[in-house]
Amino acid sequence: MERKEFLKTSLGLSLGIFAGTNILKAKSTNDYLVPDEMKPINGKYELPKLGYAYNALEPFIDAQTMEIHHTKHHQAYITKLNEGLSKEPAVLQKSLEELFHDLDKQSKELIPVLRNHGGGHWNHSFFWEQLKVGTSMGENFTTLAIKSFGSVEMFQNTFNKMALSIFGSGWCWVILQNNQLKIVNSPNQENPLMNAPKESQNKIKILFGIDVWEHAYYLKYQNKRADYVTAFWSVLNWDVVEKRIN
Repeated sequence: MERKEFLKTSLGLSLGIFAGTNILKAKSTNDYLVPDEMKPINGKYELPKLGYAYNALEPFIDAQTMEIHHTKHHQAYITKLNEGLSKEPAVLQKSLEELFHDLDKQSKELIPVLRNHGGGHWNHSFFWEQLKVGTSMGENFTTLAIKSFGSVEMFQNTFNKMALSIFGSGWCWVILQNNQLKIVNSPNQENPLMNAPKESQNKIKILFGIDVWEHAYYLKYQNKRADYVTAFWSVLNWDVVEKRIN
């Protein structure tokens, strides 16, 4: 969605055009968990429920941004993914993770569908799960951060710089590989699983990531990506990160 269209949609929400949409006021329960393998149900992917209200991350991420991001942007990726996969029904038997690992082996028509829309669905599903206000960095992650970067402060500074270095749209990820933390960027809706090793000592495990597409923060932070990246540390669900380590 282009910025003009995004702001138009946002204005519509502000004026009550979508009056039938009720932004619930409730604390995050985070009862939605991304499955180990993401597969379609009855041949189609569906928009996952967040497990928390759109305003649960305020004041760090506003309710309006969350609602548009979830119901408009994420849904658009799912719609396009389902359209693309319907043309090659044989791949519906495989998980997105399997298809990502063997991305270059897919048909030339399917590769961009998986790279853009499959990535968009997987990345956002993974992202929603890791958001919650009020958690603290766990013992396992703290140990890994110190081992890999020298200190927690150095880890966070490196992550911030990497997230801010992305030109245009993309994601900044923290991965675990060979018992070391690494910070990597990916453009658009790509992620580190694409064409990555899957059954070896070099296997990659993604622990968390930040969406730095403008639609993730523009309503509240405008062009101040640095402020959004700083705020991200206040909504990262460290309890989920600890589970992902194990």
